[in-house]
Amino acid sequence: MKQVVQSLKTGKTTVEEVPVPQLAAGKLLIRSQNSLISTGTERMLLEFGRASYLEKARQQPDKVRQVIQKIKTDGLAPTIAAVSGKLSTPLPMGYANVGQVTEVGDGVEGFSPGDRVASNGPHAEYVCVPANLCARVPENVASEDACFAILGAIALQGIRLVGPTIGERLAVIGLGLVGLLTAQILRANGCKVLGIDIDSEKARLAASMGFEAVDVSAGQDPLAAAEAFSAGQGVDAVIIAASTKSDGPVHQAATMCRKRGRIVLVGVTGLSLKRADCYEKELTFQVSCSYGPGRHDPNYEGKGLDYPIGFVRWTEQRNIEAVLEFMRSGAVTTGQLISHRFTIDDAPAAYEALGSSNSNLGIVLNYPLAQGGVSQRKRSIDLGTEGEKRRPIGQPTISAIGAGNYASRILLPVFKSAGAELNIVASKSGFSGTISGKTLGFRSSTTDLDYVFADQDSDAVVIATPHNTHAKLTIRALAEGKSVFVEKPLALDRLGLDEIKSAYRDARKGTSKPILMVGFNRRFSPFVTRLKVEMEKSNSPAAIVYTVNAGRVPADHWIQDPDVGGGRIIGEACHFVDLARFLAGAPISTVSAKMLHCDLGASSQPESATITIGFENGAMATIHYLANGHGSFPKERVEVFQSGKILRLDNFRRLKGFGSAGCSMWRLKQDKGQHECVSAFLDALRSGGESPIPFDQLIEVSEACIEAWEQINA
Repeated sequence: MKQVVQSLKTGKTTVEEVPVPQLAAGKLLIRSQNSLISTGTERMLLEFGRASYLEKARQQPDKVRQVIQKIKTDGLAPTIAAVSGKLSTPLPMGYANVGQVTEVGDGVEGFSPGDRVASNGPHAEYVCVPANLCARVPENVASEDACFAILGAIALQGIRLVGPTIGERLAVIGLGLVGLLTAQILRANGCKVLGIDIDSEKARLAASMGFEAVDVSAGQDPLAAAEAFSAGQGVDAVIIAASTKSDGPVHQAATMCRKRGRIVLVGVTGLSLKRADCYEKELTFQVSCSYGPGRHDPNYEGKGLDYPIGFVRWTEQRNIEAVLEFMRSGAVTTGQLISHRFTIDDAPAAYEALGSSNSNLGIVLNYPLAQGGVSQRKRSIDLGTEGEKRRPIGQPTISAIGAGNYASRILLPVFKSAGAELNIVASKSGFSGTISGKTLGFRSSTTDLDYVFADQDSDAVVIATPHNTHAKLTIRALAEGKSVFVEKPLALDRLGLDEIKSAYRDARKGTSKPILMVGFNRRFSPFVTRLKVEMEKSNSPAAIVYTVNAGRVPADHWIQDPDVGGGRIIGEACHFVDLARFLAGAPISTVSAKMLHCDLGASSQPESATITIGFENGAMATIHYLANGHGSFPKERVEVFQSGKILRLDNFRRLKGFGSAGCSMWRLKQDKGQHECVSAFLDALRSGGESPIPFDQLIEVSEACIEAWEQINA
């Protein structure tokens, strides 16, 4: 299928061929008929992409501060690579789509194949969208009109926050798509509307639609117009739908309001509020969040958990439905808002039109295949990589499941540089797999897991998906006789570990003898190798102190969800437990864990804890996994106390020995051992040997992390 993407580095828009998305529980698979280019959000992305690096930095000062901090802690080279990787990753465009449902995911109610729905799906021939972000389109509303429903929901949510009553007089600053939709809905609500814009064409359009309009570019004074419009009393409320870096709209809104007036920001403006503007009038100011309650709530959007209508009357889905009802009744019309129409194939021209003039309004994309053409529902596509990109014969061949940030920017590039033959890359959306697959030289991209597991050319499967899928996918790969490299953690609970043990034993009974490896890369770091050599000079047990300045993670981040990410102890701290196990050089005998209770944690899940591990040889490790520190401090520090000496490893950049002559090592950039870890796995595949990390140790470390998690949550 075809999908519209944009480069954040250059601003270039292209149409890519990608597999049809994988249907997931709680979602709808939709064949697109029309989609609408947002002249606000998407123009901003276009302008950002076309800007110079200096201008990009000026637009995002907070990001610049993060980059500077990362340079201080991780080094210049990793920071440059991270920033370049972020800008080099194309962005899927669009969020206002209308199409026909072709498949319904598990757990979805109220939708059936054949339904015509509006959704926040991107510009693509097929989209997979959470059911709570979809609404059925009334029969008498054309698809071309219905694709405005998402922007209409943005407008409606701003209106709901203002809370207008019949007969009130409101000003709308900014007469783009959202502003004109706002004006129409306000009029349908019995309000008088004054529209204000600096674009003469938009002001004329608003006037032709029956609104009082102020053309600022023609010298008309918005404050004087507002005073006349409100009979000298001041407008009751202002909705700002403009997109500008200036603070002017906010200042104008405050000036034209009556005492105790209301201001709601729907667009994007400068926010330097002046106290004097608001103090005497006791104004209220609020920023609207997109389509309404539920937006960015993973339980509502991701898990399909609706808010009870008796407590939350207007969710984002119900707002979309309300806008479609306005369209059905004729209270909101969109025909006059359409300035251009393009097919999906001509999307680059559509974005050229978007960037050529600020007067352009609704740019609608049409999808001819939905109008009776041959539908291309391919779930696997050939990426057309050239023959010279193929690795030498005899190199291990891998396929990958998962193409997220870590997989695409770090893990899979390491497999490529280590000499692996890259075969199939699978992803849910098809988009991320295709983009990373083309960049790295994979042969094909797919959203069909059966295609991956049935492939006979791959020696191993690399699993880099959300944590709750690791055990299931590992078991399936082993059942197919394939070796597995799975990103940590191996499993989230004891049941998953037990099933992996059984699957591994069964797989090893066959002739293929697959190996299982977890991406515990730190034990392969050159720094750790040097540290281990120094420790082995003595037979006395060591005391290991591992301090991890983990940093805060938002409470709604997927890793904080125990059903998806498993929590930070299982999902992240397993790295540090494994390194402690490697350094100690003996099986784990005891595990003790205690959560740090502090007032900084916004999450209900443990974020800071101390884990104490005893080993059979008398060694001991204390892991301080802390989220309540500061980002200016290095993330990881390992200290080893043994036989009158101390060895200290700082952030995998500097190793220093105290009382240990010659044990020092320093590098400009971090080296956490990713390349050595992958190379060891590939060497084992080439030689037919055992896993670089013994299977028993993988299970041991996983069980220790689960035990720590259970103690913390007891």
